Amino acid sequence: MARFIVRRIVHMLLVLWAISVLVFLIFNVVPGGGTEGQVLRIAGRNANEVTREQVKKDYGFDQPMYVQYYEMMKKTLNGELISYSDQRNVRDEIVKGIPATASLVIGAGIIWLTVGVLFGVLSALYAGKFVDRFLTGLAMIGISMPVFWLGLVALYYLTYKIELFPPGGYVPLKEDPVDWAYHLMLPWMVLSVLFIGFYSRLLRTNVLDVENEDYVRTARAKGLSERQTLSRHTLRNAMIPIITLFGLDFGATFGGGAILTESIFGLQGVGQYTAESIGALDVPPIMGVVLYGAFFIVLLNTIVDILYAYLDPRIRLEA
Repeated sequence: MARFIVRRIVHMLLVLWAISVLVFLIFNVVPGGGTEGQVLRIAGRNANEVTREQVKKDYGFDQPMYVQYYEMMKKTLNGELISYSDQRNVRDEIVKGIPATASLVIGAGIIWLTVGVLFGVLSALYAGKFVDRFLTGLAMIGISMPVFWLGLVALYYLTYKIELFPPGGYVPLKEDPVDWAYHLMLPWMVLSVLFIGFYSRLLRTNVLDVENEDYVRTARAKGLSERQTLSRHTLRNAMIPIITLFGLDFGATFGGGAILTESIFGLQGVGQYTAESIGALDVPPIMGVVLYGAFFIVLLNTIVDILYAYLDPRIRLEA
């Protein structure tokens, strides 16, 4: 098991390194995003040649690309990466936005996992009946609605028309827990809708597949009730893919997947900081956020692999 964990950690580090190289190269070759584009954004489009050359020297743009990569990664790891547009420290801005992003993603994750599992189990238990068809319809509607559209509609009707929720903004948990939850309730629901649809449909399929397994029929033959069979055998095995998917979705959402939700509701989290940086084509913050997001996604993927290997020794031999 120890060798497997070491291999997975080494693999994680290699993936992160490859992502850092790829991200750096992309931002240095895209039109308007290379060295000249960055110099113009820092010095201004009306700056003279002397000023531009001084900017190149100050920021290391006159160095070979591998030197620029090394300096950029060193600054990133040391927390010295500075935004070109407003001279703010990128790490400080990301750390400042993490509480809002974490509050949004954790709350939404609890909702989409709980409701998705509930809907999936009910659909499987009443397969082919009205409950199943009704929940299937709700799931398809949820999957089909883009987050940005659903967020704007919810904001318009539930905030400005009915005045049921506040128009947005983030209240720190330590400042007022009730107001914290009140401001996040609508973003939680908007972000959860898509995942609830996916999870409920996936779990319904898994439960119906597991129901046909021999060990489930054997459990019924031994006299176990339907509730005992569902909780001890069917649901426990059907939930394995759900837990895997939840780990990956949670990491991706925490790593920047909630950018639209944060922007719509003005939560001032990492996602909104990313959106503002993209709008300004400010390379250091974008690179910092991409690497931050990649870290969480790869880390959670590694944790899921290790947990799987712990539960199923066969995976250690296959990896």
